[in-house]
Amino acid sequence: MSSTPERIPADGDFGAIGRIDAQMVVLSFVDNAGITRVKTVPAARLADAARFGVGVSPCFETFTFDDLMATGKYLGGPDGDLRLIPDLSRLTELACQPGWAWAPADKYTQEGTRFVACQRDFAARQTEAARRQGLRLSMAFETEWALGADTAEFDPVLYGPGYGITRLGQIADYARDLVDTLTRQQIEVQQFHPEYALSQLELSVSPNEPVGAADDAVLVRHTIREQSRRYGWRAMLAPCIEPGGAGSGAHLHFSVRDGSGSLFAGGTGHHGMRPAGEAFLAGILRELPALVAVGAGNPASFLRLEPSRWAGVWQCWGRETREAALRFITGVRGTEERAANAEVKCLDATGNPYLIVGAVIAAGLAGVHEELRLPPEITGDPMTFDAEQLMLSGVRRLPMSSVEAAERLAKSTVLAEAMGPELHDALLTVRRAEAERYAQTDPLELVELTRWRF
Repeated sequence: MSSTPERIPADGDFGAIGRIDAQMVVLSFVDNAGITRVKTVPAARLADAARFGVGVSPCFETFTFDDLMATGKYLGGPDGDLRLIPDLSRLTELACQPGWAWAPADKYTQEGTRFVACQRDFAARQTEAARRQGLRLSMAFETEWALGADTAEFDPVLYGPGYGITRLGQIADYARDLVDTLTRQQIEVQQFHPEYALSQLELSVSPNEPVGAADDAVLVRHTIREQSRRYGWRAMLAPCIEPGGAGSGAHLHFSVRDGSGSLFAGGTGHHGMRPAGEAFLAGILRELPALVAVGAGNPASFLRLEPSRWAGVWQCWGRETREAALRFITGVRGTEERAANAEVKCLDATGNPYLIVGAVIAAGLAGVHEELRLPPEITGDPMTFDAEQLMLSGVRRLPMSSVEAAERLAKSTVLAEAMGPELHDALLTVRRAEAERYAQTDPLELVELTRWRF
């Protein structure tokens, strides 16, 4: 946590306000259930909002995904008020929503100090902690979603083989317009393709610094939803499309650099890792069970987190091993210095992206501090390992329920210290409340309940 309270900035990039033609501005924040919440203001009032904020109740810190309020040790209930302060450096005119602009917001108290449980500030604090250790991170979320008709049920609009050109032909205009819209919103798309699951698509964007990567995820998802609506469709970003089938994830890619270059290339360790790079990954590997609660702790997430679906349900790592929760990617020979990165696969859109990037950094920094080392990497699918192979490799299943994931988060001293008691408890309160409420819910009903929430 910050040693001194940070006050509302006296100055901002107010020149950005004059560069937009929008009439209305969305101020967004993401709660601990992974739901993006908003307040909006007329563009003429944006400067005032940037100075004094827009009121929002702190009750949202313990809202569950279904809009029911839980109460934690520190937060929850009807009392109090916060101020949402838009980050004008990220003010973006929305090509997907003409007449509107968007800015992510930070949370402050009415006294002008930073709110201790602000998720975006948590990501910023962990980024700063890395910077103080001489480390610079680049991150990017992959986005997977399924396209359905504009109905309450899920009626797929895409048919044909996974990754098939026949699927692409059915949504070629939609894909072109989506990429163009994102480009006009300063999001650089690296690739787009039809995916494996029912009516599923995937999009990857260029990396950004950690807070910016989380901002990008919020904006990308909103743009996908709006662009789909314009075509008469609905975008489903929830983790489970149909029980028993493959689901939609939100994998996080990241690289780490210091003054000498990439920590994942040019060294003598595994696949060219330098010692600090290996330690960073080892810290993340250790915290993966708790990270599941952060980034995929909704009860529906565990309908997706099944073996042999490339969902990353095993606490292990490997080079280009898609069954491992932590996948290492070297890049094409000759590009390792700029291309080497790692991917955390056991994540989906029910996780708050600011909490995810902050928690991943905190776990990695703990690994560097303790000079951890990676165990041997795996190859293949651990589902095919016999008991002796599993024992010798040290591979374990990640949490198999929201209850188990929440308990692993509760026991994580690394994430508890990084988040601080208020944020850590609020997240636990939400995950435990969701787990208890839907412990006996039928998978089909759980899919219906979460289908259009994210």
